[in-house]
Amino acid sequence: MKLRYLIAGLCLSAVALSAGAETPIVIKFSHVVASDTPKGKAADYFKKLAEERTQGRVKIEVYPNSQLYKDKEELEALQLGSVQMLAPSLAKFGPLGVKEFELFDLPYIFDNYTDLHKVTDGPVGKQLMSKLESKGIKGLAYWDNGFKVMTDNKPLRVPADFRGHKMRIQSSKVLDAQFRALGAIPQVMAFSEVYQALQTGVVDGTENTPSNIYTQRMNEVQKYLTLSDHGYIGYAVIVNKKFWDGLPADIRDTLEGAMHDATQYANDIAKKENDDAMASIKAAGKTEIITLTPAQKDEWKKAMARVHLQQESRIGKELIGEVYQTTGKRL
Repeated sequence: MKLRYLIAGLCLSAVALSAGAETPIVIKFSHVVASDTPKGKAADYFKKLAEERTQGRVKIEVYPNSQLYKDKEELEALQLGSVQMLAPSLAKFGPLGVKEFELFDLPYIFDNYTDLHKVTDGPVGKQLMSKLESKGIKGLAYWDNGFKVMTDNKPLRVPADFRGHKMRIQSSKVLDAQFRALGAIPQVMAFSEVYQALQTGVVDGTENTPSNIYTQRMNEVQKYLTLSDHGYIGYAVIVNKKFWDGLPADIRDTLEGAMHDATQYANDIAKKENDDAMASIKAAGKTEIITLTPAQKDEWKKAMARVHLQQESRIGKELIGEVYQTTGKRL
């Protein structure tokens, strides 16, 4: 009799162990920047929250610095299900066929984070995310990086200084038009290749946020940095829609809560991270920092204002008008 109870107990223990050893759902989260950037830190924070709150039912594997996929590869990998989560720059959606996202690339479209968040947190932001679903993509959140500066091996103070310079850009028709308006020659290039291209002179300069410039050591191979704040870099955290829809409802709800809190964290640290990076670039002493006078900044704005008009047919005149109305913006 005792033996029978012992065997039954062992069987029940085995079932309990089996149930407790449920294989976790793995989410591969790939991105192209360093771990110590705003996006890198936010991705790691989301991993922490998601794993804690699902009590191990979900495992987030974060792959920074293009370890899995480069700029041009990652969206296709997401659509194919080779990776489940990305946080690409908003400029990446134009080449995917959702060109409305390129409104974020328009020069001087946002003056500050307050105006920006009126758009990303409001109806325009939701409208844009919904356009990704036909591509098999579910948009979860907008994460800030910050406002862009210009770097080059020659000083850039007025629009004429750009003439003939080869400037690296992300693949965006708007960014292409922006640099052509300044008389520069835009060259599309993967983020992971920019340092070497600057070092060898394949391109003369680039635009990016201070945190991206500093963590990729671009300041070490650029003599000048202009505090232009001419454009914005942000990210959309996205997932493979089929994968997301197939998750248990309670898991999905928990991950949405973790993403909400990670987004708050990402946007809170973005400005500080860029300010700290700027201070580090100054302290390194290899790059001269140029602060534009109000008159010089007005020249930049005038030179690039036509880009808004040029891109109305691509982005949508009505959509650009909605952004103007939301922010009170007029160039």
